Amino acid sequence: MRTRYNAAITALGGYVPENVLTNHDLEKMVDTNDEWIVARTGIKERRIVNDAHIATSDLAVKAVERLLSDAKLSPEAIECVIVATSTPDYIMVSTASVVCEKAGLVNAWGVDSNAACSGFLYALTLGASLIEGGRYKNVIVIGADKNSAIINYEDRNTCILFGDGAGAVLLEQTTEHTGVIDNVFRTDGSGKEQLIVKAGGSMNPSSIETVTNKLNYITQNGRVVFKAAIEGMTQTCNEVFERNDLKSSDVNWLVPHQANLRIIQAVGEKLDISTDHVKVNIDRYGNTTAATIPLCLWDYKNDFKEGDKMILTAFGAGFSWGATYLIWSKLRG
Repeated sequence: MRTRYNAAITALGGYVPENVLTNHDLEKMVDTNDEWIVARTGIKERRIVNDAHIATSDLAVKAVERLLSDAKLSPEAIECVIVATSTPDYIMVSTASVVCEKAGLVNAWGVDSNAACSGFLYALTLGASLIEGGRYKNVIVIGADKNSAIINYEDRNTCILFGDGAGAVLLEQTTEHTGVIDNVFRTDGSGKEQLIVKAGGSMNPSSIETVTNKLNYITQNGRVVFKAAIEGMTQTCNEVFERNDLKSSDVNWLVPHQANLRIIQAVGEKLDISTDHVKVNIDRYGNTTAATIPLCLWDYKNDFKEGDKMILTAFGAGFSWGATYLIWSKLRG
């Protein structure tokens, strides 16, 4: 009889740039103020790369190095790397391949996954599938974005929201009922125009015209995204509850995508999960897109106990959204 494996998170790493962009800094750049930003988003500051030569891969490598150090694991032990990102280093070369080269992961193959803010959860499921199939033993899943590369700092609707950062998790085989247990994901391409970078891809290649018209930056219909995020995250979380016979009282931690504090609070309320069981760090980092959930896991790893039942949920461009049921495992180190 073939052994059944689950994919357990056994190590984490995170990284945010040292450079802090506060709300008061933004007051000098666009027509906004600290009180307005905090009231509508919950964000007080975000970390921004201040060196044009630093790419998304560099953020990811920092997270991987911390993961390997904490896990007391050599780079040679890693067999696969999946990078969730909307801001790849290059259009044609995968960011994962660059991460493998820079981090010395000489025995790993790598691939990118782009589902915007939902990207880490989607990549986590892909990585878990490789572990569950028994083909690989050590897979690193990374969420990393240098959002400052695609932000128009003259647009007050978007520049207040986003920051740069990276988070990484190590997935390993286990025969215990722990790790990634289940997920429910959805995609609706009809929502693509509501949150999008309109130029830079094959539909609308970059040109003098797209740059002049600032089409290579993020644009967002905040009201539509706000409502859809609450509905989508709540819906998929409830589906995960039903599929796994879970009640709100069974959930030790809700770790949601950090897009807007009001969205986070609304989802928690609809799921009947108290605020002291909902992890939040948006006030310090802003929306780091694919990095928000792994950064939250890394930030609060000392709060999590082996056997804790956790729901991870996200909503992003595409539209893409979903929820993952995870049972916390014992960490290496």
